[in-house]
Amino acid sequence: MRRSGRPDLRAPLPTLRFAILLLAFVASARAADWPTRPVTIVTPYAAGGMADVVVRLIGQHLSEKLGHPFIIVNRAGGAGSIGAGEVARAAADGSVFLFTSPSAILTMPMLQKLDYAPDSFAPVSDVADLPFVLAIRSSLPPRTLAEFIAYAHAHPGKLNYASAGVGGISHLVSALFVRRAGIDAVHIPYKSAAPATAALLAGEVDMYFGGAPEMLARRDSDRIALLAASSAQRLATLPDKPAVAELYPGFAVSTWLGFVAPHGTPQPIIDAMAQATREVLRQPDVAQRLASLGVVQVGSTPAEFAEVLRKDRAFYAEAMTSAGVRMIDAPPK
Repeated sequence: MRRSGRPDLRAPLPTLRFAILLLAFVASARAADWPTRPVTIVTPYAAGGMADVVVRLIGQHLSEKLGHPFIIVNRAGGAGSIGAGEVARAAADGSVFLFTSPSAILTMPMLQKLDYAPDSFAPVSDVADLPFVLAIRSSLPPRTLAEFIAYAHAHPGKLNYASAGVGGISHLVSALFVRRAGIDAVHIPYKSAAPATAALLAGEVDMYFGGAPEMLARRDSDRIALLAASSAQRLATLPDKPAVAELYPGFAVSTWLGFVAPHGTPQPIIDAMAQATREVLRQPDVAQRLASLGVVQVGSTPAEFAEVLRKDRAFYAEAMTSAGVRMIDAPPK
């Protein structure tokens, strides 16, 4: 007697068809009832960072909308790989989702041998996009991007830059920048964005490409100076500062924050989560709050997000190669 939930492929064709239809019906019924218990959302970054702020906002409204608690859990470390690994190993039943940036699920598997890969996750929804802003400690003399580059050239090997972890997008954008500008600087990785920002504010590091919302929130600080944006054009919220692309054409790096699920999560549950997320993002209070943070809301379908992941995986592999970052694995061309 077969005890697994899979149909017996040796069964007569009508029986096999019935078994497949029955499994599809069961999966659909489960999705219609989802969620039936609290849902855990793991964010692989420290509390206080932009991913944490955004996911707590979305999670609160998902709880209200779907009638069950959405519990936010921070699992910082390893540029997101610790939390991502936890979700990759979790039950694929709609009880756990990962709210992440590309670093945890795309770039880290290219850089380290991990117990998961990009295809360990099913795309749910791209929630928000955000560029980076280059900031330096205010005790340095430069006050413009051109002045900073000239200062760095005059002090080779004397400057350092923070990142939110080796292989993270803040590391990649910084590596691309120092390579393009011909700067000799030392990389100082932190566990996530929050401690990297704190190090810059404390004067422990010289420069940091932080998420635009995090840097814009500190634009009036006398401890840092904002110099440029990583977007293709100037930010509307920072019109007096250039885009790096104005000095180095073609330089443009931004990141996304989105939901993925453990591979094998039933598609009807993924679709239900994506639909609920899009509806939350359309709420006026949520849209207003995200705009005030400098975040561009998206709210994609799973299929749309899958295409973003496919393109980004190839882009980051190419960017790492051009930046001289050694990969142990790269996506097929």
